[in-house]
Amino acid sequence: MPRTSSSKSNQEQPKRVQITLVKSPIGYSVRHKATVRALGLHRMHQTVEHVDSPTLRGMLAKVNHLVEVVDVTEARK
Repeated sequence: MPRTSSSKSNQEQPKRVQITLVKSPIGYSVRHKATVRALGLHRMHQTVEHVDSPTLRGMLAKVNHLVEVVDVTEARK
C-alpha cells in the first residue's frame, strides 16, 4: 500500500533558536552554571540549537547575561 502525504509535511517547522555562550559562567552562582550546562553549552563561543519553548525561554532569561540568542527560523528565510 503506497504512503500518502502526511499532514506533518504540510505543517510549519517548529521555531528554533541558536544559543551561543559569550561570557564565562565562572564567578556566577551554581544555578547559573547548571542552567548553562543544561542548555548543552560547555565551552566559550560554543553554539547549540534548540526548539523554542516556554521552558527554554525561562532558562534563557536566567542566563541572558551569559548567552546570545538568535532566532534561526527568521535567519534562514
